[in-house]
Amino acid sequence: MHAMSPTEIFLLAMLLIFSVPYAVWRLGRTDYWAPLVVVQIVGGILLGPGVLGALYPDYYAFVFTPQTIGSLNGIAWWAVMMFVWVAGIELDVEEAWRRRGETGVTAGLALAVPLVTGSIAALLMLRYDGWRGPEGATWQVVLGIGMACAVTALPILVLFMEKLEILRQPLGQRVLRYASLDDIAIWGVLALILLDWERVGRQGGFLIGFALATILIRRLLARVPESDRWYISLIWLAGCGFAADWAGLHFMVGAFLSGAVLDAKWFDRERIDQFRATILLTVMPVFFLSTGLKTQWGVGGITVFAAAALLLIASVGGKLAGIGLAGRILGWKKGEASIIGWLLQTKALIMIIFVNILLDKKIITNETFTALLLMAIASTMLTIPAVAPRLKRLPELLRRTH
Repeated sequence: MHAMSPTEIFLLAMLLIFSVPYAVWRLGRTDYWAPLVVVQIVGGILLGPGVLGALYPDYYAFVFTPQTIGSLNGIAWWAVMMFVWVAGIELDVEEAWRRRGETGVTAGLALAVPLVTGSIAALLMLRYDGWRGPEGATWQVVLGIGMACAVTALPILVLFMEKLEILRQPLGQRVLRYASLDDIAIWGVLALILLDWERVGRQGGFLIGFALATILIRRLLARVPESDRWYISLIWLAGCGFAADWAGLHFMVGAFLSGAVLDAKWFDRERIDQFRATILLTVMPVFFLSTGLKTQWGVGGITVFAAAALLLIASVGGKLAGIGLAGRILGWKKGEASIIGWLLQTKALIMIIFVNILLDKKIITNETFTALLLMAIASTMLTIPAVAPRLKRLPELLRRTH
Protein backbone atom coordinates (compact mmCIF):
# COMPACT_ATOMS: atom_id res chain seq x y z
CA MET A 1 0.00 0.00 0.00
CA HIS A 2 1.28 3.47 -0.90
CA ALA A 3 2.32 5.46 2.16
CA MET A 4 1.14 9.04 2.00
CA SER A 5 3.81 11.72 1.80
CA PRO A 6 3.78 14.72 4.15
CA THR A 7 2.54 16.85 1.23
CA GLU A 8 -0.40 14.51 0.59
CA ILE A 9 -1.34 14.47 4.28
CA PHE A 10 -1.15 18.28 4.41
CA LEU A 11 -3.41 18.58 1.36
CA LEU A 12 -5.83 16.06 2.88
CA ALA A 13 -6.04 18.30 5.95
CA MET A 14 -6.65 21.33 3.70
CA LEU A 15 -9.39 19.39 1.89
CA LEU A 16 -11.14 18.75 5.20
CA ILE A 17 -10.70 22.36 6.35
CA PHE A 18 -12.35 23.84 3.27
CA SER A 19 -14.93 21.22 2.28
CA VAL A 20 -16.63 20.12 5.51
CA PRO A 21 -17.64 23.55 6.94
CA TYR A 22 -18.70 24.83 3.51
CA ALA A 23 -20.88 21.79 2.86
CA VAL A 24 -22.57 22.17 6.26
CA TRP A 25 -23.07 25.92 5.77
CA ARG A 26 -24.39 25.71 2.20
CA LEU A 27 -26.47 22.53 2.43
CA GLY A 28 -27.74 23.33 5.92
CA ARG A 29 -28.56 26.94 4.96
CA THR A 30 -27.26 28.13 8.32
CA ASP A 31 -26.37 31.68 7.26
CA TYR A 32 -29.08 33.46 9.30
CA TRP A 33 -28.01 32.06 12.67
CA ALA A 34 -24.56 30.64 11.89
CA PRO A 35 -22.52 32.49 9.21
CA LEU A 36 -19.75 30.60 7.43
CA VAL A 37 -17.06 31.90 9.81
CA VAL A 38 -18.98 30.43 12.76
CA VAL A 39 -19.41 27.09 10.99
CA GLN A 40 -15.68 27.08 10.22
CA ILE A 41 -14.84 27.70 13.89
CA VAL A 42 -17.21 24.94 15.00
CA GLY A 43 -15.68 22.71 12.31
CA GLY A 44 -12.26 23.36 13.79
CA ILE A 45 -13.52 22.25 17.21
CA LEU A 46 -15.07 19.08 15.77
CA LEU A 47 -11.87 18.24 13.87
CA GLY A 48 -9.78 18.91 16.99
CA PRO A 49 -8.54 16.51 19.66
CA GLY A 50 -11.60 16.99 21.86
CA VAL A 51 -14.01 15.44 19.31
CA LEU A 52 -12.34 13.79 16.29
CA GLY A 53 -9.26 12.96 18.34
CA ALA A 54 -11.41 11.32 21.03
CA LEU A 55 -13.72 9.40 18.65
CA TYR A 56 -11.11 8.38 16.05
CA PRO A 57 -7.67 8.82 17.63
CA ASP A 58 -5.83 6.83 14.93
CA TYR A 59 -7.35 8.86 12.08
CA TYR A 60 -6.71 12.11 13.94
CA ALA A 61 -3.06 11.16 14.53
CA PHE A 62 -2.71 10.15 10.86
CA VAL A 63 -4.01 13.44 9.42
CA PHE A 64 -2.86 15.96 12.02
CA THR A 65 0.75 14.96 12.39
CA PRO A 66 3.19 17.36 14.09
CA GLN A 67 4.56 18.27 10.65
CA THR A 68 1.06 19.02 9.30
CA ILE A 69 0.12 21.03 12.37
CA GLY A 70 3.38 23.01 12.05
CA SER A 71 2.59 23.86 8.43
CA LEU A 72 -0.99 24.82 9.27
CA ASN A 73 0.16 27.00 12.16
CA GLY A 74 2.50 28.94 9.86
CA ILE A 75 -0.36 29.72 7.47
CA ALA A 76 -2.66 30.57 10.39
CA TRP A 77 -0.15 32.99 11.95
CA TRP A 78 0.30 34.99 8.75
CA ALA A 79 -3.43 34.89 7.94
CA VAL A 80 -4.47 36.31 11.29
CA MET A 81 -1.67 38.90 11.22
CA MET A 82 -2.98 40.24 7.89
CA PHE A 83 -6.55 40.19 9.20
CA VAL A 84 -5.70 42.14 12.36
CA TRP A 85 -3.56 44.55 10.30
CA VAL A 86 -6.55 45.40 8.09
CA ALA A 87 -8.72 45.84 11.18
CA GLY A 88 -6.15 48.33 12.49
CA ILE A 89 -6.15 50.29 9.23
CA GLU A 90 -9.95 50.57 9.30
CA LEU A 91 -10.09 52.22 12.72
CA ASP A 92 -11.44 55.74 12.20
CA VAL A 93 -9.82 57.47 15.15
CA GLU A 94 -10.36 60.96 13.68
CA GLU A 95 -14.15 60.50 13.48
CA ALA A 96 -14.24 59.10 17.00
CA TRP A 97 -12.35 62.17 18.23
CA ARG A 98 -14.72 64.58 16.45
CA ARG A 99 -17.65 62.98 18.29
CA ARG A 100 -15.64 62.23 21.40
CA GLY A 101 -18.33 63.12 23.95
CA GLU A 102 -21.03 60.74 22.78
CA THR A 103 -18.52 58.18 21.50
CA GLY A 104 -16.51 58.22 24.73
CA VAL A 105 -19.56 57.68 26.97
CA THR A 106 -20.94 54.87 24.83
CA ALA A 107 -17.65 53.10 24.12
CA GLY A 108 -16.54 53.50 27.73
CA LEU A 109 -19.66 51.92 29.19
CA ALA A 110 -19.76 49.28 26.42
CA LEU A 111 -16.30 48.20 27.55
CA ALA A 112 -16.36 48.79 31.31
CA VAL A 113 -19.59 47.05 32.30
CA PRO A 114 -18.95 43.68 30.56
CA LEU A 115 -15.33 43.91 31.76
CA VAL A 116 -16.64 44.03 35.34
CA THR A 117 -19.24 41.28 34.85
CA GLY A 118 -16.70 39.12 33.03
CA SER A 119 -14.13 39.62 35.78
CA ILE A 120 -16.71 38.56 38.37
CA ALA A 121 -17.38 35.41 36.33
CA ALA A 122 -13.62 34.78 36.19
CA LEU A 123 -13.32 35.07 39.97
CA LEU A 124 -16.11 32.50 40.35
CA MET A 125 -14.32 30.15 37.95
CA LEU A 126 -11.00 30.53 39.78
CA ARG A 127 -12.55 29.12 42.93
CA TYR A 128 -12.08 25.76 41.21
CA ASP A 129 -8.98 24.16 39.71
CA GLY A 130 -8.28 23.85 36.00
CA TRP A 131 -8.82 27.40 34.73
CA ARG A 132 -5.59 29.22 35.59
CA GLY A 133 -2.58 28.68 33.30
CA PRO A 134 0.84 27.77 34.76
CA GLU A 135 2.25 31.23 33.93
CA GLY A 136 -0.86 33.24 34.83
CA ALA A 137 -1.14 35.46 37.90
CA THR A 138 -4.64 35.88 39.32
CA TRP A 139 -4.93 39.47 38.07
CA GLN A 140 -3.85 38.43 34.57
CA VAL A 141 -6.42 35.63 34.36
CA VAL A 142 -9.23 37.79 35.75
CA LEU A 143 -8.42 40.78 33.53
CA GLY A 144 -7.92 38.51 30.51
CA ILE A 145 -11.26 36.73 30.91
CA GLY A 146 -13.01 40.00 31.74
CA MET A 147 -11.59 41.65 28.63
CA ALA A 148 -12.61 38.65 26.51
CA CYS A 149 -16.19 39.25 27.68
CA ALA A 150 -15.92 42.96 26.78
CA VAL A 151 -14.39 42.55 23.30
CA THR A 152 -16.33 43.46 20.14
CA ALA A 153 -15.15 41.66 17.00
CA LEU A 154 -14.83 44.62 14.64
CA PRO A 155 -14.23 42.61 11.42
CA ILE A 156 -17.20 40.31 12.10
CA LEU A 157 -19.31 43.32 13.04
CA VAL A 158 -18.54 44.81 9.61
CA LEU A 159 -19.61 41.58 7.89
CA PHE A 160 -22.84 41.42 9.88
CA MET A 161 -23.75 45.04 9.21
CA GLU A 162 -23.14 44.46 5.50
CA LYS A 163 -25.53 41.52 5.68
CA LEU A 164 -28.11 43.65 7.51
CA GLU A 165 -27.55 46.46 4.93
CA ILE A 166 -26.75 49.07 7.59
CA LEU A 167 -22.95 49.38 7.26
CA ARG A 168 -23.02 52.60 5.21
CA GLN A 169 -26.07 53.94 7.07
CA PRO A 170 -25.64 56.49 9.92
CA LEU A 171 -26.43 53.73 12.44
CA GLY A 172 -23.69 51.51 11.05
CA GLN A 173 -21.12 54.30 11.18
CA ARG A 174 -22.07 55.08 14.78
CA VAL A 175 -21.60 51.46 15.81
CA LEU A 176 -18.25 51.34 14.04
CA ARG A 177 -17.08 54.38 16.02
CA TYR A 178 -17.96 52.74 19.32
CA ALA A 179 -16.35 49.44 18.35
CA SER A 180 -13.21 51.15 17.00
CA LEU A 181 -12.52 52.95 20.26
CA ASP A 182 -12.95 49.72 22.23
CA ASP A 183 -10.65 47.91 19.81
CA ILE A 184 -7.81 50.23 20.76
CA ALA A 185 -8.48 49.64 24.45
CA ILE A 186 -8.44 45.86 23.94
CA TRP A 187 -4.91 45.85 22.57
CA GLY A 188 -3.76 48.26 25.26
CA VAL A 189 -5.07 45.95 27.98
CA LEU A 190 -3.45 42.98 26.24
CA ALA A 191 -0.10 44.76 26.26
CA LEU A 192 -0.57 45.38 30.01
CA ILE A 193 -1.38 41.71 30.64
CA LEU A 194 1.68 40.60 28.68
CA LEU A 195 4.02 43.11 30.33
CA ASP A 196 7.08 41.12 31.39
CA TRP A 197 9.10 42.88 34.09
CA GLU A 198 12.14 40.75 33.25
CA ARG A 199 11.99 42.05 29.68
CA VAL A 200 10.50 45.48 30.35
CA GLY A 201 13.61 47.15 28.93
CA ARG A 202 13.23 45.23 25.69
CA GLN A 203 9.51 46.06 25.56
CA GLY A 204 10.20 49.74 26.20
CA GLY A 205 12.80 49.65 23.45
CA PHE A 206 10.24 48.16 21.08
CA LEU A 207 7.73 50.94 21.81
CA ILE A 208 10.34 53.68 21.32
CA GLY A 209 11.63 52.07 18.14
CA PHE A 210 8.09 51.55 16.88
CA ALA A 211 7.23 55.23 17.44
CA LEU A 212 10.30 56.36 15.48
CA ALA A 213 9.71 53.83 12.71
CA THR A 214 6.06 54.94 12.47
CA ILE A 215 7.13 58.49 11.62
CA LEU A 216 9.36 57.18 8.83
CA ILE A 217 6.83 54.69 7.40
CA ARG A 218 4.08 57.30 7.34
CA ARG A 219 6.31 59.74 5.47
CA LEU A 220 7.27 57.02 3.00
CA LEU A 221 3.73 55.78 2.34
CA ALA A 222 2.45 59.30 1.80
CA ARG A 223 4.90 59.70 -1.08
CA VAL A 224 4.57 56.42 -3.00
CA PRO A 225 1.78 55.13 -5.31
CA GLU A 226 -0.99 53.02 -3.76
CA SER A 227 0.24 49.80 -5.36
CA ASP A 228 3.60 50.26 -3.59
CA ARG A 229 1.84 51.09 -0.31
CA TRP A 230 0.32 47.61 -0.16
CA TYR A 231 3.65 45.85 -0.61
CA ILE A 232 5.60 48.14 1.71
CA SER A 233 2.84 47.81 4.32
CA LEU A 234 3.18 44.00 4.31
CA ILE A 235 6.93 44.37 4.90
CA TRP A 236 6.06 46.78 7.73
CA LEU A 237 3.56 44.25 9.10
CA ALA A 238 6.11 41.41 9.17
CA GLY A 239 8.72 43.65 10.77
CA CYS A 240 6.37 44.92 13.49
CA GLY A 241 5.13 41.41 14.22
CA PHE A 242 8.69 40.13 14.59
CA ALA A 243 9.79 43.05 16.78
CA ALA A 244 6.77 42.76 19.09
CA ASP A 245 7.25 39.02 19.51
CA TRP A 246 10.97 39.50 20.16
CA ALA A 247 10.06 42.02 22.87
CA GLY A 248 7.66 39.54 24.49
CA LEU A 249 4.46 41.39 23.57
CA HIS A 250 3.29 38.77 21.01
CA PHE A 251 3.30 39.23 17.26
CA MET A 252 -0.45 40.03 17.24
CA VAL A 253 0.14 43.23 19.18
CA GLY A 254 2.69 44.29 16.58
CA ALA A 255 0.33 43.32 13.74
CA PHE A 256 -2.48 45.47 15.11
CA LEU A 257 -0.23 48.45 15.83
CA SER A 258 1.28 48.25 12.34
CA GLY A 259 -2.18 48.80 10.84
CA ALA A 260 -3.52 51.24 13.44
CA VAL A 261 -0.84 53.85 12.66
CA LEU A 262 -1.65 53.86 8.92
CA ASP A 263 -4.36 56.05 7.38
CA ALA A 264 -7.25 54.27 5.71
CA LYS A 265 -7.44 57.12 3.16
CA TRP A 266 -4.12 55.92 1.71
CA PHE A 267 -5.85 52.75 0.49
CA ASP A 268 -8.81 52.34 -1.85
CA ARG A 269 -11.88 51.31 0.18
CA GLU A 270 -12.94 48.67 -2.31
CA ARG A 271 -9.48 47.12 -2.34
CA ILE A 272 -9.47 46.95 1.46
CA ASP A 273 -12.87 45.20 1.40
CA GLN A 274 -11.63 42.80 -1.29
CA PHE A 275 -8.41 42.13 0.60
CA ARG A 276 -10.31 41.33 3.81
CA ALA A 277 -12.74 39.09 1.92
CA THR A 278 -9.87 37.28 0.20
CA ILE A 279 -8.15 36.58 3.52
CA LEU A 280 -11.40 35.29 4.98
CA LEU A 281 -11.93 33.06 1.95
CA THR A 282 -8.44 31.67 1.37
CA VAL A 283 -6.44 31.44 4.60
CA MET A 284 -8.54 32.28 7.67
CA PRO A 285 -10.27 28.85 7.60
CA VAL A 286 -6.82 27.43 8.43
CA PHE A 287 -6.69 29.70 11.50
CA PHE A 288 -10.13 28.47 12.58
CA LEU A 289 -8.96 24.86 12.27
CA SER A 290 -5.76 25.55 14.22
CA THR A 291 -7.94 27.20 16.88
CA GLY A 292 -10.10 24.08 17.09
CA LEU A 293 -6.99 21.95 17.56
CA LYS A 294 -6.38 23.76 20.87
CA THR A 295 -9.76 22.89 22.39
CA GLN A 296 -9.66 20.56 25.39
CA TRP A 297 -12.22 19.14 27.82
CA GLY A 298 -9.84 18.06 30.58
CA VAL A 299 -11.96 19.37 33.47
CA GLY A 300 -15.02 17.63 32.01
CA GLY A 301 -17.31 18.52 29.13
CA ILE A 302 -20.26 19.53 31.33
CA THR A 303 -18.03 21.78 33.44
CA VAL A 304 -16.63 23.53 30.35
CA PHE A 305 -20.13 24.10 28.96
CA ALA A 306 -21.29 25.44 32.34
CA ALA A 307 -18.36 27.88 32.38
CA ALA A 308 -19.18 28.92 28.80
CA ALA A 309 -22.81 29.60 29.81
CA LEU A 310 -21.66 31.71 32.76
CA LEU A 311 -19.32 33.69 30.51
CA LEU A 312 -22.05 34.17 27.90
CA ILE A 313 -24.41 35.64 30.50
CA ALA A 314 -21.65 37.92 31.80
CA SER A 315 -20.66 38.99 28.30
CA VAL A 316 -24.06 39.61 26.68
CA GLY A 317 -25.71 40.85 29.87
CA GLY A 318 -22.82 43.20 30.62
CA LYS A 319 -22.75 44.62 27.10
CA LEU A 320 -26.52 45.21 26.97
CA ALA A 321 -26.47 46.78 30.44
CA GLY A 322 -23.56 49.07 29.52
CA ILE A 323 -25.17 50.27 26.29
CA GLY A 324 -28.53 50.63 28.05
CA LEU A 325 -26.93 52.92 30.63
CA ALA A 326 -25.28 54.94 27.85
CA GLY A 327 -28.66 55.28 26.13
CA ARG A 328 -30.22 56.70 29.28
CA ILE A 329 -27.40 59.17 29.82
CA LEU A 330 -27.48 60.34 26.18
CA GLY A 331 -31.29 60.31 25.82
CA TRP A 332 -31.64 57.69 23.09
CA LYS A 333 -35.06 56.57 21.88
CA LYS A 334 -36.64 53.39 23.20
CA GLY A 335 -35.21 50.30 21.51
CA GLU A 336 -32.12 52.06 20.18
CA ALA A 337 -29.77 50.82 22.91
CA SER A 338 -30.99 47.25 22.46
CA ILE A 339 -30.04 47.15 18.77
CA ILE A 340 -26.64 48.75 19.33
CA GLY A 341 -25.97 46.51 22.33
CA TRP A 342 -26.72 43.33 20.41
CA LEU A 343 -24.47 44.45 17.56
CA LEU A 344 -21.57 45.31 19.88
CA GLN A 345 -21.72 42.02 21.77
CA THR A 346 -20.55 40.19 18.62
CA LYS A 347 -17.41 38.21 19.47
CA ALA A 348 -15.82 35.56 17.22
CA LEU A 349 -12.57 36.55 15.52
CA ILE A 350 -10.99 39.28 17.64
CA MET A 351 -11.86 37.57 20.92
CA ILE A 352 -10.56 34.25 19.63
CA ILE A 353 -7.30 35.93 18.60
CA PHE A 354 -7.15 37.60 22.02
CA VAL A 355 -7.59 34.37 24.00
CA ASN A 356 -5.25 32.48 21.64
CA ILE A 357 -2.55 34.87 22.82
CA LEU A 358 -3.45 34.27 26.48
CA LEU A 359 -3.25 30.53 25.82
CA ASP A 360 0.08 30.80 23.98
CA LYS A 361 1.50 32.71 26.96
CA LYS A 362 0.10 30.03 29.36
CA ILE A 363 -1.98 32.60 31.24
CA ILE A 364 -5.12 30.46 30.79
CA THR A 365 -5.56 26.72 30.30
CA ASN A 366 -6.91 24.88 27.27
CA GLU A 367 -10.17 24.37 29.19
CA THR A 368 -10.57 28.10 29.83
CA PHE A 369 -9.80 28.71 26.17
CA THR A 370 -12.47 26.19 25.14
CA ALA A 371 -15.10 27.79 27.42
CA LEU A 372 -14.31 31.24 26.01
CA LEU A 373 -14.40 29.88 22.46
CA LEU A 374 -17.84 28.35 23.02
CA MET A 375 -19.02 31.66 24.49
CA ALA A 376 -17.73 33.52 21.42
CA ILE A 377 -19.54 31.18 19.06
CA ALA A 378 -22.85 31.48 20.94
CA SER A 379 -22.51 35.26 21.19
CA THR A 380 -21.90 35.59 17.45
CA MET A 381 -24.77 33.27 16.53
CA LEU A 382 -27.19 35.38 18.60
CA THR A 383 -26.42 38.65 16.81
CA ILE A 384 -28.39 38.58 13.54
CA PRO A 385 -31.47 36.79 14.98
CA ALA A 386 -31.59 39.40 17.76
CA VAL A 387 -30.94 42.48 15.59
CA ALA A 388 -32.89 41.78 12.36
CA PRO A 389 -36.42 41.82 13.87
CA ARG A 390 -35.59 44.87 16.02
CA LEU A 391 -34.45 46.82 12.95
CA LYS A 392 -37.77 46.08 11.24
CA ARG A 393 -39.62 47.55 14.21
CA LEU A 394 -37.45 50.70 14.29
CA PRO A 395 -36.69 51.63 10.64
CA GLU A 396 -36.34 55.33 11.51
CA LEU A 397 -33.26 54.51 13.57
CA LEU A 398 -31.27 54.03 10.36
CA ARG A 399 -31.56 57.73 9.56
CA ARG A 400 -30.40 59.05 12.94
CA THR A 401 -26.85 60.40 12.89
CA HIS A 402 -26.20 61.64 16.44
